[in-house]
Parts: sequence; C-alpha cells; structure tokens
Amino acid sequence: MSVEALFLQFSADKLGEFNEQIEVCLGKLTFDQIWARGSQGENAIGNLVLHLTGNVRQWIVSSLGGHEWARDRDGEFSASGGLSAGELAAGLRGTVDEARDIIRGLDTERLLRTYDIQRFHSSGVEAVYHVVEHFAMHTGQIIFVTKSFTS
Repeated sequence: MSVEALFLQFSADKLGEFNEQIEVCLGKLTFDQIWARGSQGENAIGNLVLHLTGNVRQWIVSSLGGHEWARDRDGEFSASGGLSAGELAAGLRGTVDEARDIIRGLDTERLLRTYDIQRFHSSGVEAVYHVVEHFAMHTGQIIFVTKSFTS
C-alpha cells in the first residue's frame, strides 16, 4: 500500500469512527440537552453537529468532490433547536459517508491541487487533514459535554 493510499484510507476510517462516537452521544441525550448552552458564548452539541456537517460538506464534498453547495456557517452557530438527535445524526452521517467516498477516491492530482476554501488556499492533502483534525476536536468536545450531562 502506498503512503498516499494509507493516508486516504486512514482519514476516511477516522471520520467514520468519530461520527460513530457522536451518534452514541446523541443517543444518550434529550432534545433539551442537545440544544443546551452553558452560556451565551458557548455552542450547544446541536450547533457543533451542524457545524461539523457544514465543515465536512464545504471542505470535502463541495471543494474536493466538486459538488455545488452554499454554506450557512453563521446559521450553524445561531440555531437553537428544531432538529432532533435522529435528524442531526442522519444529516451528519450522510455527509460523512459522502465525504469518505470522495476521500477514498482522491488521486495524486486532486491531492496536490490548490483549493480556495473559506479564506484559505489549501492542497487536497491539507483539506483532508484539516477536516479530520477539526472533526476530532469537536468530537472530543461533544463527548465531554455528553459526559457532564450523563454522569
């Protein structure tokens, strides 16, 4: 297996693992817990799930995958309810599954190409790496808050 293939497979697998951890957390929480904010400056778990969905869709599905999509990043953080655990999980799962397929199918040319994403000029490698590390960070936050609600 090449280093490139190993990187792509590992990245796709990690996104799947993190997504599963978030789904477990969502399954343990009530609607009110999913949308609870500790203070005005904090994000609810629901906001973090919406944010991850938007981030993965923008960076991987739209940019690397070439699918048209307009992101409402501010809306991800301003939402204060409306979606259930199942709806949040389904939206994130669909996006992650689509992104994992795109990641697994990337070739050298697409990994080396420069993409303009948000305000950044990133190679395909950097975009994949950004998404996996960003997803890991927010997964940890979701796990921490879930433990505080359920312990």
